[in-house]
Amino acid sequence: MPDRKFQFLRGAHAPPRAAGRALAARTIILGLALLISSSSFAADETNKIPLWPNGAPGSEERRNEPERAQDYWVRNIHNPSITVFLPPKDKANGAAVLICPGGGHRELVFNAEGVDAAHYLNSIGVAAFALKYRLAREEGSPYSIEKDARADGQRALRLVRGHAAEWGLDPKRIGIMGFSAGGEVASLVTYGNTDGDTNAPDPIDRLTCRPDFQIMIYPGPLGIPYLIPSNAPPAFFLAANDDVGPARTIAAILPKYRAAKVPVEVHLFARAGHAFNMGNRSKLVTIKNWSQRLTDWMADNNILDPSVPPPEKTQH
Repeated sequence: MPDRKFQFLRGAHAPPRAAGRALAARTIILGLALLISSSSFAADETNKIPLWPNGAPGSEERRNEPERAQDYWVRNIHNPSITVFLPPKDKANGAAVLICPGGGHRELVFNAEGVDAAHYLNSIGVAAFALKYRLAREEGSPYSIEKDARADGQRALRLVRGHAAEWGLDPKRIGIMGFSAGGEVASLVTYGNTDGDTNAPDPIDRLTCRPDFQIMIYPGPLGIPYLIPSNAPPAFFLAANDDVGPARTIAAILPKYRAAKVPVEVHLFARAGHAFNMGNRSKLVTIKNWSQRLTDWMADNNILDPSVPPPEKTQH
C-alpha cells in the first residue's frame, strides 16, 4: 500500500499539468532524500574504525570484502568495526555506550538501532559507538555467535576503553547497549570472562571488557547465565509484553538479579511488538517516549554525572 504522505505527489486522478508538477515535486523530494541519506552514510564512514588493524582473527583474508547495505540493513561484515559518535564538547559528560544493533545475526539494523540510538545518546551528552559485528546466521556464514560475535563485542569495548583519554571518556562509565540479537552479543560480553590478557602483545587486549552498566532493549535469550554473578553491572531492561520471547527473557532474568543483589530496572510495556527501535515510528506514547525512561535511569544511577561513580551494588 502506498505511503499516504506521498499520495498527493503521485498524480492519481489529477489533470496532466498537475500530474507533471506532482511528478517533478516527487523527483525533487526523492533526490533530496537520497542526497541526505548518502551524506549521512559518508559522514558515518569517516568515523568508522576497524576493531583490529589487520583484520579480525580468522577473517584476515576477507577484511577487504565490501559490506552490503540496503534500506535499513547492513550485511557481509568481515571486517568488524565501530562507528564513533561524539557529543558536542559543551554537552559531553564523559559517559559512553557501545551499541550492538539487532537483526537476528543475519543482518544489522544499523540505522534504526545503531545510528539513531547514537544520536539519542549524543543528545544527552553520552558518547556512542555503533558496532558492526560478524553475522553467524547470514547465508553461507563461517562464523559463530559464541565465538566471533562475542569476540567482536569484547574487542570493541576494550577499544573504546583504550581510547578513553583521546575521546574524553571516563573509563569507569562505559556501558553496553543491545537490541534484540545485539542484546545477545551484549550478554555474551557482560556475563563472560571480561579479564584482559596481561601477556597480549596488543595493549588493547590487556584491558578489561567489563561494561560498567548494561542496557538491554527487547533482548534475545542467548548469553544469559544460569546465575547472575554478584559483580555484574547495573542493568536496564525494556521490552513489550506482547513480544513473547524478550518478555520471557526479562521475566526469567529479573529474579536472578534480585538473588545476586545487583541493581536492575525493568520496563515491560503492554504492547508494541518487536523491533520498535528508538520508538520514532510508533503511535504509542509509551513507546515513542521510552528513551526518556532510559535517560531517567542513567541519571538516577549517576551515569550522566561525571563527579559520582555509578553504584555497583544495592545495599541491603
